[in-house]
Amino acid sequence: MPIYEYKCAACDHRMEKLQRMSDDPLKDCPECNEPQLTKLVSAAGFRLTGTGWYETDFKNKSEATTKNESSGSSD
Repeated sequence: MPIYEYKCAACDHRMEKLQRMSDDPLKDCPECNEPQLTKLVSAAGFRLTGTGWYETDFKNKSEATTKNESSGSSD
């Protein structure tokens, strides 16, 4: 489930809420109880790390070779 960010137009309260994609957007601000919440657009903040995940896993091999040759590094 994604985390959505909201901001109240009445009191400028900001909050995050874990919701299903099919859930209706929130409307009522928990701070001032006004129906002024709007959903904000924010960047996803995740990165695949740990054993088994590599930055080069899904890259084109010719691009990786070109980058290595242009930077002067050799394997």
